[in-house]
Amino acid sequence: MLFLKIELLKQHGFNVELPMIKEVIINPDKVDIGYKNRFIAQKIFNAYHVLRIVYEIKNDEIYVITIYPGRRQRYEKN
Repeated sequence: MLFLKIELLKQHGFNVELPMIKEVIINPDKVDIGYKNRFIAQKIFNAYHVLRIVYEIKNDEIYVITIYPGRRQRYEKN
């Protein structure tokens, strides 16, 4: 499913690759806690967007739930 999301994002002009997803999780600019206590790692993607990765950790494994771009003006407040 993750690869389908990556392809969908590419169709909309967001060229996301697996190494980029790993980088956001390992070295995020910000981490929030979301629904069901899942982590939301965020990193600047371009001048107007951040890339947000929703994931959870179970048994020392990282499971990516979804990825999505967000507008910097919305997610970079404080």
